[in-house]
Amino acid sequence: MAETPVVELEGVERRWGGDGLLVAVEHLRLVPGEAVAIVGPSGCGKSTCLDLLAFTLRPDRVRRFAVTGRDGQVHDIAAHWAAGRSNALLGLRAREIGYVLQTGALLPYLSGFENAMLSRRLLGLGGAGDLPGLFASLEIASVVHRRPAQLSVGERQRVAIARALAHRPRLLLADEPTAALDPYQAEKTFTLLVELARDQGCAVLIATHDPELARAAGCRIVPCAVEPGRTVIADSVPA
Repeated sequence: MAETPVVELEGVERRWGGDGLLVAVEHLRLVPGEAVAIVGPSGCGKSTCLDLLAFTLRPDRVRRFAVTGRDGQVHDIAAHWAAGRSNALLGLRAREIGYVLQTGALLPYLSGFENAMLSRRLLGLGGAGDLPGLFASLEIASVVHRRPAQLSVGERQRVAIARALAHRPRLLLADEPTAALDPYQAEKTFTLLVELARDQGCAVLIATHDPELARAAGCRIVPCAVEPGRTVIADSVPA
């Protein structure tokens, strides 16, 4: 019996402006514990795909957009958008999705540990959960009391990874998470992100321009087909 996907998109499109770039996700399916990398050049629409999955962008057209929560409930994201159920989308994103941005996006007035706790506090979860173990695995246990200005670029990005995983999301999104790191730190951090997410049973979707880095971390590659004015993202793995 096929495993229930965490997320499944078919015929999901978003266009920028009147005649701007069309990003068309023809088919994309992720199951628990799977790591997929969307690979393509800068500006081709990889971040748009992630933002659609994070419900921060509304699609222009949808054939199927389904997300399955940890409780097994299947959520029709297209129906939520059509009915204007923004609160339902916000709640679903907070519970089921972790997002690692390229810049880390840490709050400057909070310590590393306080930044990482934000995803749990947003949900009203008591205690630190897996965070001490995540900080140890990410080799940043020494920075728990430091603020972002006192951290290296690599340390800030690892705090952002810990924050994205702290509430045990169902889906982890990462947008060029190692672009600002040197090659050694990039490979190490990329691999740690994938391993820790898999340990939690997350499905992982990473946008990157570096297919070799993604392959080294064990990701399945989904290339972007870039055409004039249009980018197509099509998963070759059958449902």
